Amino acid sequence: MDTAGRTVSVALMRDDQLLYECYQDAGLTHSETLMPLVDQAFQATGLTPQDVNLWGVCAGPGSFTGLRIGLAAVKGLAFCTGAACAPVSTLEALAHSFVGEGTVVSALDARRGQVYWAAFDLGPGHARLVPDTAAGLETMSELLQNCKKPVFFVGDGAALCYNRYGSLPGVLPCPPALQRPRASAVCLAAMEMNQKGLCVPPARLLPSYLRLSQAERERQARIKGESTQ
Repeated sequence: MDTAGRTVSVALMRDDQLLYECYQDAGLTHSETLMPLVDQAFQATGLTPQDVNLWGVCAGPGSFTGLRIGLAAVKGLAFCTGAACAPVSTLEALAHSFVGEGTVVSALDARRGQVYWAAFDLGPGHARLVPDTAAGLETMSELLQNCKKPVFFVGDGAALCYNRYGSLPGVLPCPPALQRPRASAVCLAAMEMNQKGLCVPPARLLPSYLRLSQAERERQARIKGESTQ
């Protein structure tokens, strides 16, 4: 499942075979759309939650509320059978939507002049080049200047990246329709995590926000202000 951004997506895979995938960007809240899409996926395939032995879900970065909705849904479903859970990086899931040769930079608009971003090589295994981070666009400069392979940007922060770095040699355009996350890519990343022994039981499924929420930032600022008075 992917509920990290404005879209919601659900997929079911059996080994390397994609059985079902749905994607919705209708402006509705994930709390309204996620579980009906999950139900449709099981009805369409004739499967049940008891048939699932690995649950993959985007654990962050992304919308704090969206992440919590997806994680809570997977926890509830996985608790029924004790199936393993893969807390997939949203940025890594974006990269797994693509194959070929080059470097993919996954970027999400984090507001406040920052993006959540990471970079991956498109060779076998989608080797990670840069860890998930929340930072300004300028932090990509060294990677992009020294990259020897074609580069393209994906995610809802891709437009911000192209506006700044689109004129660099080697930076290639990516159609907006291909910049959005897909739940099937979450499945692929989850299977890789499972092979590496990185999955967890439902009780240990936690979000990865990368930075404090607005409420927490305001609280820290208030405490800091009070301490200096």
